[in-house]
Amino acid sequence: MDFLQKGFLGQTDWWKYIATIVVVIMGVFLFSIPHSMAIGVKTALGEADASRLDDVSYVMSLFDSNVGLVYMILPFVGGLIALLVSVKYIHKQSLVHLTTGREKIDWKRVRFSFLVWMAIIVSFVLIQLLVAPESLVLNFQWKPFLILLVIGGLLIPFQTSFEEYVFRGYLMQTMGVLSRNRWFPLLFTSVVFGVLHISNPEVAKLGYGLMVYYIGTGFFLGIITLMDDGMELSLGFHAANNLISALLVTADWQVFQTYSIFKDIAEPNLITAIVPSMVLFPVMIFVYAKRYGWTDWKQRLTGEIEVPLLEKEYDSF
Repeated sequence: MDFLQKGFLGQTDWWKYIATIVVVIMGVFLFSIPHSMAIGVKTALGEADASRLDDVSYVMSLFDSNVGLVYMILPFVGGLIALLVSVKYIHKQSLVHLTTGREKIDWKRVRFSFLVWMAIIVSFVLIQLLVAPESLVLNFQWKPFLILLVIGGLLIPFQTSFEEYVFRGYLMQTMGVLSRNRWFPLLFTSVVFGVLHISNPEVAKLGYGLMVYYIGTGFFLGIITLMDDGMELSLGFHAANNLISALLVTADWQVFQTYSIFKDIAEPNLITAIVPSMVLFPVMIFVYAKRYGWTDWKQRLTGEIEVPLLEKEYDSF
C-alpha cells in the first residue's frame, strides 16, 4: 500500500475532516495568545503603535529577535500538536500512515535530505562571500547566537514539520481520498501552499511575482513526496532550508529576523530570488531519483489511486 492509499486508512467520514481543520485552527489560535498578550501589553504601555500592528515587519521589531522567533513559531507548535492528535483520535490513523508508505518512518532519508540541502545553502553563502563580499556584513554575537541555536534547533523543526504534515501529509492524502487520483493532490497542495505565503514580507518587498517561487517550492516538495512514497525527504529539506538560513544569513526584508552569522544588505530583486531555486530544485530531484531509484514517474505523479480493501485494524500511534 503506497503513501496516498494510506489516506484511506482510519476513518474518512466527511465531518471528521472538518473537525480536524477546526481543531488545528484552535491549536494555532491558542498558541498565538502569548504573542497577542505581549503585543497588547506593549500597546497599553505606549511601546507599540496600534495603527501599525498589521505590519508583520513592525510587529517583529517590537521584540528581541530570539523572543520574537519563539512567538512566531509557537502557533506552529500548537498546530502540529493539534493535527497529530486529531489524526490519531478523530481519524484513528497512525503517524506512520500519515508520514510514509513504508512500514516505518525512514529517518535516514530525513537526515540525507537535510544534510544535502544544508551543504548547498552553505556553499551558496561561501560563493557569495567570495564573489560579492560587500553584500554580507558580519552579524555574529556569541550569546544571542547560542540562544538562537537552541531555540532554532528545538522549534524551527516544529514549524517546518507542521507545514509538511498539513500540506504533503494530511491535505495530500485527503485530496487523494476525494479525487482518487494523484495529479489533483499535487496541484491543490502546491498552489495552496504557495498562496498562503502571500502575506510574507518577502512578497511585500519583491511583489507577487515571488509567488512563482512559493508555488514552485510546493510542487517540488509534492513531487519528491509522491515519487519517494513518503514525506521523509520533504521533512528533511524544509527543516534544513529554514533552520540553516535562520542561522547563517537573514535580511531586514525577510520573515525571519534572527541573530544570524551574516546579514545580507544587498538590494534584492525578483530574478535572484527565484532563479537559483528553480534551477536547484530539478537538480535535487535528480539527486533523489538516482539515490532512491525512482521509476514509473507518470503513474506516481498523475495516475489513478487504487482504493485498497481495508480491514478495520489501525496501527498504534
